[in-house]
Amino acid sequence: MLLDSSDTVVPADESVIAGLDHWRSLEARQQPTWPDAEAAREASAELASMPPLVFAGEVDELREKLAAAAEGRAFLLQGGDCAETFAEATADKIRNRVKTVLQMAVVLTYGASVPVIKMGRMAGQFAKPRSSDTETRGGMTLPAYRGDMVNGYEFTEESRTADPRRLVRGYHTAASTLNLMRAFTQGGFADLRQVHSWNRGFSANPANQRYEGLAREIDRAIKFMEAAGADFDELKRVDFYASHEALLMDYERPMTRIDSRTGTPYDTSGHFVWIGERTRQIEGAHVDFLSRVRNPLGVKLGPATTPDDMFRLIDKLDPDREPGRLTFITRMGAGKIRDALPPLLEAIRKHGATPLWVTDPMHGNGLTTPTGYKTRRFDDVVDEVKGFFEAHRDAGTIPGGIHVELTGDDVTECLGGSEHIEEATLATHYESLCDPRLNHMQSLELAFLVAEELGAR
Repeated sequence: MLLDSSDTVVPADESVIAGLDHWRSLEARQQPTWPDAEAAREASAELASMPPLVFAGEVDELREKLAAAAEGRAFLLQGGDCAETFAEATADKIRNRVKTVLQMAVVLTYGASVPVIKMGRMAGQFAKPRSSDTETRGGMTLPAYRGDMVNGYEFTEESRTADPRRLVRGYHTAASTLNLMRAFTQGGFADLRQVHSWNRGFSANPANQRYEGLAREIDRAIKFMEAAGADFDELKRVDFYASHEALLMDYERPMTRIDSRTGTPYDTSGHFVWIGERTRQIEGAHVDFLSRVRNPLGVKLGPATTPDDMFRLIDKLDPDREPGRLTFITRMGAGKIRDALPPLLEAIRKHGATPLWVTDPMHGNGLTTPTGYKTRRFDDVVDEVKGFFEAHRDAGTIPGGIHVELTGDDVTECLGGSEHIEEATLATHYESLCDPRLNHMQSLELAFLVAEELGAR
């Protein structure tokens, strides 16, 4: 028996349950080593008894919207922290991230002339894959930090020991984050006129004068809508979806429920979940498990991806070629995207499949400064976005979205942008525990630049 999306107990088809647990016989990469296996089982059992975080109807609505984006009738904006932390799941931090995504969405909506799907890397992005299982400092080697849902960042043995009770704390933190997200986006905070007024302040900054013209155009459009009697009560609320990398099997599996309407499984930990570059092995546990849930799925594709890799993923994750089911998130690097992406687009065009194509211009452009800070150059991020649009224009395919690591705060983690952040100033407000994020101003600047590309799409 499993709980369905309305919290009533329904019988679960035994073959469906057996399928959901088939991943246990496969290799599951990037999983923590829990020192207490019984405590891990207890945490998973507790999660399985909890109410779902999202509901099947919401997931189905999102799938339909993503199908529209794949056809060029919408555009996906996905943004948020590289790795959420429990300490920063505060009302102010969550509000600032939501505010930044809403501001970007207004600009992108005008540039694309289609609805923008708003999705946060929020309410579940508490775990991260790592390139090494351990970290060494000053001759001491400890387990790597794998996100707050696994262990702590502080470099002590106690902190770095994986604790399965963090899985349950992650659930509760995700629930409170979702509550705030829904309150902000349904209670008037997302009013189109208010959000645009925030952007007027951005474009009035002398450093951002190049975007003033576009901001004035948006301003005139909103004034026209008001004069024409547009129902702004309907524009005070927006749909805002939650997404994260489905990395920890001891979290994703117990959060999966059987829907009473269809008898099919939904991963209720988030509306949209994705498989990372490190865990997309076609015979691996992550691909197998997520192939069996009804959520729309993302897959990260790096520069070494071949057409054969891509088609095998399509056959496994989207065998029925269902619109909105599968999103490919390319993360290739500014120096590689113009060579690596076109062969995939040409192959997919001939194949007839229609996944949603989204660019992640962050993860392929990392570098480390001589002082040890992980960072990215804003110009590289922009260049990868431009390469993404160029490749789609040449192939006659549809660039359907952008996936960005960002924060609503004034951090100094990525170099460049209109604020001219330099290596010497990175330490001023460097707060990320994992990867560097675009700050509030850089995120808005990127939105204006993407809007220009969308206008030429």
